[in-house]
Amino acid sequence: MIYCVEDDKNIRELILYTLESQGYKAKGFGSGAELFAEGDLSEADLFCLDIMLPGESGIEILKKLRNDPATADTPAIMLTARDSEFDKVQGLDAGADDYIAKPFGMMEFLARIRAVIRRTQTRAPSAQDEQNRLVYKDLSILKKQHLVLAGEQPVVLTLKEYKLLEYLMENAGIVLSREQMLDRVWNYEVDVETRTVDVHIRTLRQKLGPCGEYIETVRGVGYRIGGWDEKADR
Repeated sequence: MIYCVEDDKNIRELILYTLESQGYKAKGFGSGAELFAEGDLSEADLFCLDIMLPGESGIEILKKLRNDPATADTPAIMLTARDSEFDKVQGLDAGADDYIAKPFGMMEFLARIRAVIRRTQTRAPSAQDEQNRLVYKDLSILKKQHLVLAGEQPVVLTLKEYKLLEYLMENAGIVLSREQMLDRVWNYEVDVETRTVDVHIRTLRQKLGPCGEYIETVRGVGYRIGGWDEKADR
């Protein structure tokens, strides 16, 4: 989940639309007061904060986030019309991970988002991160955020496709039968047949691009992600 605090409604809606069109979950706020009224901010993967805001500035909001253990390590990007060295230094000193001066293009914005998330993923994971993340090579699932990343790219999946991939990755190295998948993902819904699994696997592979090759077919049994030898090595 990406939280964006921007008082200009048009800019805020454009940012949210851009993020969601790329598979990210995002939520917008017009002020720091609205953000903190949200309550638990620990689900955030990244904050985008405008510096010039009504009430608290983006810098003041960032300092509060950094002083809260739940959001102290959550990456943040500052958005502002200012382009002075002082403002950049002030934001970075407060704990910002990046800085984008307005006006900016959406392609640049997305590139900065991906770069910050990528850098964050390389940090030593906490116990909470380990529980939230499923990883196989360059394919990962952030369970709390319901986000799938193939390489650095978010992948938009249906709910069934997501559950199917999650089940496979939770059992990396283990062959899962079609019946097991039906039980876990479809709960043996009426009129659902084993070939339904094959259809969803096929579309899942397509959507994952090169990462779709990680889903192996074990003839006469079912499917798996990763071989038994890789499972043993981890």
